[in-house]
Amino acid sequence: MSTPDRSRPSPLTIRPLQSADIPTITAWARREGFAPGVGDVAIYRQTDRQGLWVGWLGDELVGCIAGVRYNASYGFIGLFLVVPAQRGRGYGVQLWRHALQHLADVPCIGLEAAPDRIDDYAGWGFAPASPTTRWQRLVAGEKPAPPTAAPEPPWCLLEGGAIPAAAVQRFDAEREPSPRPHFLRQWLQHPAGTVLALVDRAGACHGFGRVRPCLLPAGDGWRVGPLVADSPAAARALLEGLLQRHPGTVLIDAPGANAAAAPLLASLGFTPASRTLRMYRGLPPAVSLADVYGLACLELG
Repeated sequence: MSTPDRSRPSPLTIRPLQSADIPTITAWARREGFAPGVGDVAIYRQTDRQGLWVGWLGDELVGCIAGVRYNASYGFIGLFLVVPAQRGRGYGVQLWRHALQHLADVPCIGLEAAPDRIDDYAGWGFAPASPTTRWQRLVAGEKPAPPTAAPEPPWCLLEGGAIPAAAVQRFDAEREPSPRPHFLRQWLQHPAGTVLALVDRAGACHGFGRVRPCLLPAGDGWRVGPLVADSPAAARALLEGLLQRHPGTVLIDAPGANAAAAPLLASLGFTPASRTLRMYRGLPPAVSLADVYGLACLELG
């Protein structure tokens, strides 16, 4: 009788992510330092129910990936993990190919690459676009200093149910590669954290942001995102309001394509913690990130 060849990887079964998988995936993301927000993975699943998968070896969950289709022209790959004990056996490549196949007819695919993976993704046709910096600050709960100049036109800082959803949707749609009403509604109406918006007297939105609890590798913290505003002054007003409400360790992922983001965050006491690189395969989105001060999440762009 021949003995099994244990040098060959066992077959991987790739299945759609189920609700029961979410606690495990969240724990993995926490351990890897992704700092997942409370409830984030469930929102990813709502964004594209066919775009999140897990890999199984028999009855062992060993990996996951998201390949989310926002619309017919734009998709994003993230939440790409294989448990340490199963790395180097080709399971990650199988998950990766599965996500790419799901997005095969999408003209543009984005992702955030860790520094040690940039060359790997370049080999699959992804080109660098701009760096993304994760900023961090320990907030003591003190009231932040007021803006140096009074905002014009006059704004009203609204919270929760007082925010005009339609105005926020219009504002966001002008600054994203594609309108994302379902994702935005799920993101901004989630009960964890706080949502603020700046609205003028005419009811027009000038910016909005959310802070939510997140899971750090050791302990808990907060993540700000999305944070979108049409001026640095508007972004400052929103961020000051969010920080004042949530003391503790606060993270925000700011795109390098917004030149105003780094000076603003530095002026508020944030320091760089890590960096990834936004990459695209295909023609990059025409919409600029110049008004985006904080990404919703690195996992879905």
